Order: sequence, then structure tokens, then C-alpha cells
Amino acid sequence: MAATARLFCIQNKTKTLVAVVLAFFLWCFSPLYAQEKEALPAVLPRLEKHYGIKFSYSDQDIAPFRVVVPNLSSSISQIITALEQQTSLVIKKLDNRYYTITFQPQSLCLVLMDDYLGEPVSGASVQALDHKKYAVSDFDGRIEFTGVTPQTVIHIQNGGYKDIKFPAGEYVGKDCDTISLIPQYQVLEEVVVKQYLTSGLQKKTDGSISISTGSFGILPGLTEPDILHTIQALPGVKSATETVSNINIRGGSHDQNLILWDDIKMYQSGHFFGLISAFNPYLTRDVSVVKNGASVIYGDGVSGTIDMRSANTIDSTLTGGAGFNLIAADAYTRIPVGDKIALHLSARRSITDLVSTPTYNSYFDRVFQDSKITNTENQEINENIQREENFYFYDTSLKLLYNPNEKHQIRANAILFKNNLEYNEKATNTGEAQQSTLTQQNLAFGASVKSEWSPSLTSSVKVYYTKYNLDAVNYTLYTDQRLLLNNEVLESGVKAHINYKIIPEVNLLAGYQFYEVGITNTDDINTPRFRVKDKDVIQNHALFSEVSYQSPSKGTYIRGGIRVNYIDKFQKYIYEPRLSIRQKIYGGLALEAQGEMRSQVTNQVIDLQRDFLGVEKRRWILSNNDDLPITRSKQVSAGLHYDRGGFYTGVEAFYKTVKGITTSGQEFQNEGQYLRTAGDYTSRGIEFLLNKKGRNYSTWLSYSIAQNEYNFRELTPSAFPNNLDIRHSISFAGTYTLKKLKLALGLNWNSGRPYTTPIAGNEVTERQTGNSINYNPSNSDRLPDFLRADLSSTYNFEISPSVRANIGIAILNILNRKNTLDIYYRLENDQSTQIQQVESLSLGITPNMTFRVFF
Repeated sequence: MAATARLFCIQNKTKTLVAVVLAFFLWCFSPLYAQEKEALPAVLPRLEKHYGIKFSYSDQDIAPFRVVVPNLSSSISQIITALEQQTSLVIKKLDNRYYTITFQPQSLCLVLMDDYLGEPVSGASVQALDHKKYAVSDFDGRIEFTGVTPQTVIHIQNGGYKDIKFPAGEYVGKDCDTISLIPQYQVLEEVVVKQYLTSGLQKKTDGSISISTGSFGILPGLTEPDILHTIQALPGVKSATETVSNINIRGGSHDQNLILWDDIKMYQSGHFFGLISAFNPYLTRDVSVVKNGASVIYGDGVSGTIDMRSANTIDSTLTGGAGFNLIAADAYTRIPVGDKIALHLSARRSITDLVSTPTYNSYFDRVFQDSKITNTENQEINENIQREENFYFYDTSLKLLYNPNEKHQIRANAILFKNNLEYNEKATNTGEAQQSTLTQQNLAFGASVKSEWSPSLTSSVKVYYTKYNLDAVNYTLYTDQRLLLNNEVLESGVKAHINYKIIPEVNLLAGYQFYEVGITNTDDINTPRFRVKDKDVIQNHALFSEVSYQSPSKGTYIRGGIRVNYIDKFQKYIYEPRLSIRQKIYGGLALEAQGEMRSQVTNQVIDLQRDFLGVEKRRWILSNNDDLPITRSKQVSAGLHYDRGGFYTGVEAFYKTVKGITTSGQEFQNEGQYLRTAGDYTSRGIEFLLNKKGRNYSTWLSYSIAQNEYNFRELTPSAFPNNLDIRHSISFAGTYTLKKLKLALGLNWNSGRPYTTPIAGNEVTERQTGNSINYNPSNSDRLPDFLRADLSSTYNFEISPSVRANIGIAILNILNRKNTLDIYYRLENDQSTQIQQVESLSLGITPNMTFRVFF
């Protein structure tokens, strides 16, 4: 290789220096090295014939080696010495005619490097297949084996990189050789920015963002790749309430996001009622976030799509990990059962009911503020009542992988996660006790078959079932009144599609999807007796097709298609065209444009602020095509992006309208909360991102300016700012890697969102039927600006050659700033004239730490 490199340099010298350089080259290198290599089994017979000798050897010992063709004018001893130097073989002379060739097992040393970033790849699984040896690359990317033969096949695997296999051959018995691992996104032609903000985030040609948890770096405030927190680092994606259960994509509400886990729609996304992602990041391998121009394969999600995929490969060895933080402990494993079958398992459970930590206390105060649990102004709570709460959560998942042959893949999976809250009250003067409970659970099953019928034709068939339950039992002391609330969602479906590559540049996707969703809502009061139970079912049929084109130079990408939904209950067709375009202009500069129309029949609403103990107040409902219309959206966006030499900048403008929303679905906390009227909102804005990356660092600055306005014809005024109207948002952050240590620091600022205040001097209208608050025009005031600084750090180390570990710390809101997330007003009861102001605050300073091991 050195000779080839020098020869390459010679060819690039000026003509006047050719003779000098060539003479130097010939002086430095013998004729032996100036010639091409040839397989050793082909060289030995020629040596035997020319020199009249015989070699005794095992075909397996010499098969892996290639040597420079010997110069037959040299002596046989010179040639044998050269062969030994090139192959690490031992050639022993028995007499003047016979020689033996043997190989003595030696050591093997490799250093694994990222082919794109040039950084060491740690945690890669490396196996010497013939010798059943196994190792994990350390944090310098280094692995070593002893007793390896040339025939040993080395198999290297690591999430986010292409698997490679090769014979040990020339690598044995030498100094450490470098092996380049090709990131999976380099294999896929659709990726255009290979490190977006931090390692593991990539920007694709269609405008979506891909997150690979296996190669994820670090973000401020996170010690682990919490999926739904991670996506909030992207421009245009925020949570107005600091939760993963209220993610707002370009001004949309959380229920307007399509959240998929292995193609199963999920109706619950968080633990601790929204503060922690419910999806285990160590089995969720890839995440795709789509803000506009989605593929027609996606239904629902008028604001955006979050598509999560679990690990989908059958490993050759057992791998796994376990760890804990100040909230929960978890473990996962990937178990190969032969070459064709594997089992993936994961489990996580909170430790909050076993030990109280500063993190738990901060989370508890944040989640349960203004609820029955902590609201000391509630009339049900007084000095004669003892209170005790018990909260825990858990999740578990299972996936079976079966590859009957190279052309077919069969997968089956299941996932379950649950939040459970028990709240006990006891009257100290009478001894009377009651227990109120709140449980939230999502159970899902899925199965799929993927087939490759030819190099140009593939197919996929998937079936799924998902069930969501939110149950609350609220007891009132002294009155023995019991309020039971239930929200249940049942959905099952099937999706089938084909991919046909018409020509290398053109691909056709076509398919069919059917799903049935049923939602039940129950309200039951024992005293006075009252019970209402509503159940609705909708069936949806969809045909979809799209064509994508990518030019041979990869400079032009166009994907366009249409999805046609038929809602059987309403006998209604809904047409949804989709388009995504990317055109390279010059160098690293490219123009992007997307457009889409989407619809959905499921939404979340709030009936009363104190429903479900005032903790998780939202319940799922179905459209009825009347006062609960089908929600439909239209969106267009266009932007310029530049990526060259570790520097990325992008600016994108968007315009989105969403029709068919309701006041109860928008979490109104003024007079609008008691109405159920339909309207729409329009969100428009510009997103800007500046990102500079180096080998050991990444820093970025993002800014978004947006305007988000409602239009409800039956309200006065009819047009006013959206509850999620955050006009200005800035994020500045940086990460730095120093060998095994990673650091991240970030600052987030945004202008306050709107809220509604009572009319000063005329706050309450008194009526015999019940008093009410008089409000100023809707959303005419603004909350204070939001500012939060976060810090995180992780350190990686080795426990043994095959076991790695890391320890991390994170501090949210290191300035301990009290940010107001929401303000609303209420009366203590319908006869009161005193207004209570309820202020919801963000997390205070919140430390967390984590310790994990990987094997």
C-alpha cells in the first residue's frame, strides 16, 4: 500500500521532476515491491518448477495470502525470506530439495475507525468465527485476539455501521491495522447531512431527520438518548410544557403527531405522565422525524410523524446491557438462537416507590402541581387529613426475529408500558380512609413479513393491534362520593405495500392500509347516581402510491404521490397528495421544497381541568363529522441548505393550515373551555440553523420565528393567537469529546406563549345558577420569557475486554430559573367570588446521574 501511495504521488509531480523522483523511487524500493501481488498457491508451483524443489504445506494455511511475484533471478533463500516477511509463514528447509511451510497461530490487532468522521468506533462486536473468540472494541477502537490463523473469519458488527466479514489473512502477526467501518447512512443514498448537530443525527434527502441511537453522541441535559427529548433539539420541534407527552411540531398539538413504534400507532408516549420517554432507547435503533412532505405510506399525523424502529438484525453473539439512573433501572438483551432466529428483550421499572431521590422530588413537584395530590387549596384537603402517594411506572418489550432465508424476514413484537399512581387520604379525627388511583397503559402487538422477490421487487405485509387505557378512581372523604373515569382506545389494522425499482433511478411504491379504531369514554358517579358511556368506531381504507426519482449524480431528488382514504362510517373520500423535492445548486448548496395534505379522525380533548385527578386530563375521542369534524391539514415549505467541510447552515420557511380542531381539544382555560365549537389555525414561520462540526466538537445556533393564530367563528373575537403561539425561539449549544469524556452545554430561550386574564374590576359575574369569570379577549396577554440552561457529561471506561461501562451526569435548569409554563384562573366553587390564580412552573434545578454496562 505504501508503494502504491508513493507511485500515486509520482504521477502528480511536474514533468521536470519525473526523472529525479523515479530514480529515488527505484532506490527506495526493490523490484520485488514494484510488482503486483498474486495468490501464494499460484506462486509456489512456479518456484518448484524453476528451482527443482518441493514444498510441503496445508492448503488452508497458504490460501489467504497474496505475495509479490518473486524475481526468479534471485536466489531461493532470498525469495523464501521475502515470503516469510510478507505472510508470517514459517518455511523450513529439510534438505536441498524439500521445504515445509507451516503457520504458527499468532496475535491479531485491529483499530476500528469511522470511515466518515475518522474517529475510533467503540463498542463494536468483533468475532473470530472459526475459533469462537469474541471481543468488544475499546474506546480507542482497538481489539486484540491471540491464537488466530489466516483462515479465521473476522466478523465486525456495530449499530449504525455496515457489517463486514473478512479472513484474518495478512492482518495476523503484525502491528495494529486500521479497519474502516462504513456508517449505514453512507450506504443509503438518501442521507445528505451525515452529522446533524451531534453524531447519530442525520438529515435525509426528503427533508426528514434520522436518529440512530447506536451511534448517538450527547446533548445538553441528557445522559442517555431519550428519544422524545432528543427530537426537541430540532428546529421547529418544541414542548410548551417541557414534556414528551406534549410535543409541538410547527405549532401543532401533541395529538396531531403520528407516533409509530415498529409501524404500530402508539397512543401513549411518556412515563411519569410525560417527563420521560416510554420507549427504551437501547432497543429502539432508528427514529425518523418528518415535519412535512411525508411519504404516502403514513396516514394520520396532521402536524408531523415520529417513526421509531427497534433493532432489526440477528446478531451472531449475545449482547446486552443494564443500567440505572435516579428515576429508573433497566436491562436489555439481544439473544441469537442459531443463525436464523433471535430474541430481543427489554424491561425498565421506576425506583421511585423504593427510594426518594432529588430527581424524583423535582419531577413529582412538576407533574403533580395543581392536581388533587398537591393542591392544598382544594376544599377536599384540610389539616385533619393525612396524605400519602405511591407512584411507579414500568415498560417491557419483546421481539422475535426469524430469517428463513436471505430473501425473507419475519418479525413479531410486543410492547407494554404503564404508569400507576395511588393516592391515600385518611381523616385523623375519624379514622376514615379512602384510596384514589390513576393508571395509564398502552399494550401493543405487531407482526410483519418482508420479502425480496427479485433485485428490483420487494414487498411488506404488516398487522398490528394496540390498546390504550386511562383509568381514574377519585374518592372524596366525608361524602363517600366516587368518580370513575375511563378512556379506552382499541385499534387494529393491516398494511401491505410493494417497492418496484423500474430503473435504477426510479422507484415505485404502492400499497393498501386498513384500520379499525374504537374509543370508549366512561364517566360514573355513585352519589348522586350518574353514568354515561360513549363508544364510537371508525373504519378507514386507504390506497397509496408514489414514485421517487434520484438522478445518477444524486443532484436531483423528487418524490411525489397520493394517498386516498375512505372512511366507511361517513362514506367519505379524502385525497392527500404529497411532494418532496431536493435540488443541488452548486457545491454544498441545495434547494428543498415539500408539500402535503393529511387528515386524522382521532384527537384528544379536555372536558374538565380536574378530570383524572387533574394529572393526565386529556382523553382520546373520535370524529363524528359534525361538531367533532375530521381534522385536515395543508402544508408547504421551502428552504436553502449548505453543507461543506463540517459547516452546515439552513433556512426554511413554512406555511400550515389545520382545519377541524375544537376548543376542547386545544386546552382552553378561559370561557372557551366550556364550549365545543370547531375552528382552524394557521401557522407560518421561518427556521434557521447554523452548525459547525469538528472531529471532537459540534456547536450550533438555531432560531425560529413563527406566528400561529386561531379562527373560531363562534367565538368573539373569532381570530386570536394560538395557545401554542411561541413567536421567537433560540437554542445555542455545544458538545466536546476528549477521548473517553463527553461534555455538552446548552441554552434555550423562547418568548412567552399567550394566556387570558380576568377583566380588572369586573372579574366575576354572579348568578343563581353559578358564578363565572369575566375574561379579557382570548390570549391577549403573554407569559414571561422562558430561559433554561442545561449541562451533561458522560465518561466511558472498560471493565473487561468484553464489558464496557459509562457513567454520566446531567443537570437541567442549572440556573434554577423559575419559568412559568402556564397561568389560568378558577373559582373555588360556583358560588365563590374569589378568583384563584393557578401558575404552572417548569422544573427547577434537576440533577440526574446514570451508570450503565454493555456486553
